[in-house]
Amino acid sequence: MEDSFIASSSITFLKNLEKNNNKDWFAEHKTQYTKAQSNIIAFADHLIALMNAHDAIENVSGKKSLYRIYNDVRFSKDKSPYKPRFALGLQRATKLKRGGYYLNIQPSNNFLAAGFFSPNPDDLKRIRKDIELNPAAWRKILNSKSIKDNFVELAGNKVPTSPRGFSKDHEAIDLIRHKQFVLRHNFTDKEVIDPQFVYKVNEIFKSVRTFFDYMSTVLTTDLNGEIKV
Repeated sequence: MEDSFIASSSITFLKNLEKNNNKDWFAEHKTQYTKAQSNIIAFADHLIALMNAHDAIENVSGKKSLYRIYNDVRFSKDKSPYKPRFALGLQRATKLKRGGYYLNIQPSNNFLAAGFFSPNPDDLKRIRKDIELNPAAWRKILNSKSIKDNFVELAGNKVPTSPRGFSKDHEAIDLIRHKQFVLRHNFTDKEVIDPQFVYKVNEIFKSVRTFFDYMSTVLTTDLNGEIKV
């Protein structure tokens, strides 16, 4: 697809925005922002097309997958009007396919993440119960070559001790303590502007399918293995 690589000018715009994070500067450089945004949208369109060859992505376009660059300062300590990054989120289609994908493009803080970012209370309880009952299955997936080659470890927020109803002495309490179940991979600025970057992101996202497929089964069935209605 044409113009599907991330241009160095898009990264330069973000670097300049970080140094000049105010409304006057942004207004003066709105044309540069629009050009950079269009570049990222084209990249996201290509990524979605690649991922739909091996998964089912709910997002219909790169534009609709992009997060706003404007910062909501109402509930944030950071009162900067803009977030000096481009970010996109992709959701798997249908209720039977669980898990989400995220890509953050920000100078010196480029990364992708895949997993379960904010499980609702029922889903979180179901996941923890599965870990309690099937710790070996979880270790096998998380220690698989495809996961180990692309991710350091399972990341995400955890509770400080054991959740209510679970033993602190359980062999997989390190996993049960998780509130989020996220796999993360970092990139350098140089990697991001490589013309092959979109293919690399696609392949790393593809590598989590075993984890996603397992989690999809867990979250769409009860403890007896019956499909939830």
